[in-house]
Amino acid sequence: MIRERLRQGYPGLLLLPLFLLPLLGTLGLWRQGIIVVQRGADGAAALYFISAIALLVVEVVLLRGFFMVGPNEARVLQLFGDYVGTAKIPGLRWANPFYTRRKISLRVRNFESAKLKVNDADGNPIEIAAVVVWRVTETAEASFEVDDYEHYVRVQSEAAVRNAATSYPYDAHEDAVVSLRGSTAVVAEHLKGEVQSRLQKAGVEVLEVRISHLAYAPEIAAAMLQRQQAGAIIAARERIVQGAVGMVEMALSMLSHKGIVELDEERKAAMVSNLLVVLCGERGAQPIVNTGTIHQ
Repeated sequence: MIRERLRQGYPGLLLLPLFLLPLLGTLGLWRQGIIVVQRGADGAAALYFISAIALLVVEVVLLRGFFMVGPNEARVLQLFGDYVGTAKIPGLRWANPFYTRRKISLRVRNFESAKLKVNDADGNPIEIAAVVVWRVTETAEASFEVDDYEHYVRVQSEAAVRNAATSYPYDAHEDAVVSLRGSTAVVAEHLKGEVQSRLQKAGVEVLEVRISHLAYAPEIAAAMLQRQQAGAIIAARERIVQGAVGMVEMALSMLSHKGIVELDEERKAAMVSNLLVVLCGERGAQPIVNTGTIHQ
């Protein structure tokens, strides 16, 4: 595995005036050659012209060593195919003119995956998409370990999202069960770890992964909506019954503790029945006034 090595080069602003001096020498030699030609000394003039051209070639080669590095950018340097190092200091830099320089952005980037159709942990077909926030941290690995690191990030991220979606059910009414819809923070952390493990070899750091689209597949959406509504109703009824039983128990206990009224088992059963009807009913209770005895 190729690891990143820093090779910043030399400050370009300090070397630029020094490398412009040969250009002045080239102009001087060319001017002197013209003067010699006017005097009729063609042999000496040719020597001046050849020297000026050679100095100009050297100047062009030296100027080719200058390159710019922007903020949050890097330049991967290679010499005849061999990795030399990476320059990350922003500004005008100078290095060996024969280096090839490839620009890589270190900025934070994001993309949204396509809507993938997968089966959740219960086997139900669902559609899911995610937003991946990432950046390059190891320029050598991004350049040489994979062919195209941007395409690699997209393909592997979608594969990780598809794999993670099969690990959880779409929805769950129990608090202890992790679901795609109800436990977004847990699922996002799992997705981030799944994507990071796949992109580690490409020198990429995953900053965040969030689900951007989640729905049942169209062919089962209507049926699953009815199932979801039925499950929600059952869960709500269970919560209502639990609360009603607790309130009835508390009422009987307080009546007995404070000695307000003495109830036999038959009357307790009647009271429990009435309280449960009032507490668990979907509509408000309609009281009936008994004008006779308690048994009439």
